[in-house]
Amino acid sequence: MPLAPADGGVNAALVTERGARPATAGPASRPPAVRRLPWPRALLLLPAAAALLLGLDAAMMLLGLPAPLTLPRLGDVHGVLLVLGFAGTLVALERAVALGSRWGYLAPAGLGAGGLALVVVPSPAVAGALLTAGAAALVAVYVPLWARQPAAAVVVQALGAVLAVGAALLWWGGVPVPHLLPWLTGFLVLTIAGERVELARVAVLDPRADPIVVGTAGLLAAGVLVGLLWPVAGAAGTGAALLATTAWLARYDVARRTVRSTGLPRFTGWALLAGYGWLAVAGGIWLLGGPVTAGPGYDAVVHAVFLGFVISIIIAHAPVILPAVLRRPLPYRPAMYAPLVLLHISLALRIAVGDLRDVGSAWQLGGLLNVSAVLLFVAVAAWSAATADRRPRRSS
Repeated sequence: MPLAPADGGVNAALVTERGARPATAGPASRPPAVRRLPWPRALLLLPAAAALLLGLDAAMMLLGLPAPLTLPRLGDVHGVLLVLGFAGTLVALERAVALGSRWGYLAPAGLGAGGLALVVVPSPAVAGALLTAGAAALVAVYVPLWARQPAAAVVVQALGAVLAVGAALLWWGGVPVPHLLPWLTGFLVLTIAGERVELARVAVLDPRADPIVVGTAGLLAAGVLVGLLWPVAGAAGTGAALLATTAWLARYDVARRTVRSTGLPRFTGWALLAGYGWLAVAGGIWLLGGPVTAGPGYDAVVHAVFLGFVISIIIAHAPVILPAVLRRPLPYRPAMYAPLVLLHISLALRIAVGDLRDVGSAWQLGGLLNVSAVLLFVAVAAWSAATADRRPRRSS
């Protein structure tokens, strides 16, 4: 999701997305040699995986559907669990790998442990302390990264990490999750935008790109902060910043060109562009509808951002980022389109029919298919990784 790590390389991401050497399972490109699995990194991924599964279980409960676990607390911590416990741990682990110092792993360890504590520790103070410590460690990771490469991408991502610290502190202090939505959104949107900035900086030689995106990131952070005291103004600022971010991505991101390529570059491009569309939907709702803390508008914004945008970007980057972190190939397969298409069709059903038209059955069916799409991608990715050593298949 964020910048490709040091031992996988932003170069790998650039080569993959620009199509110079498609990282597919096609006959022209055999999977990379299998190296020893870095077990400490793999162990740090386990809390993130648990957070994802528990978060999806909570989603089924909130939809009023049968769920494997029916812990009452799951519904209350659903949002924080998925944003900080799942996505936050992934972001922090990738950044720790990029840093290359052992202390950097305090960030994913804290966020992962905090995610588990949300569910298994009765006192919310424990989870709050762990999540805050993990997010603060993530901010600290960006300091040496900035010293190594003082670039707009690092500034934007570091600002996102600061918003993660704010979200964790406010949740620890008892602020309800709906009021944390701008903070959680800002964290992941700026993290992802910062990663795209790096790729755009290499691929697009426009001196205006960096100052514009830094200004947009500042506007988003300002909207989040203003919303604490003046919710209407804050929502307008946050919505405008999300739309500006989407416009920047549409103008400068290499995805506009990679969709005309083949194999993984094309798949990545479509997943990214679809995600940007949902980010614009969330921005428009905030800008025109004001603060949303309940009801269909809230449901639409939450899932446009965290399913339509964030999960789509995770799907897009998984074949590059996970092998870089775990040193195991995850070849692109055409079957990866199935969960991607299902995700966006089901989200359109949920929001356009379920939320906007207030059709409960469409909302429920769309939510069920949302969960199915995420699980299907996990299954396809696991199958692709497990069969990476076999005879490559032709890409499409």
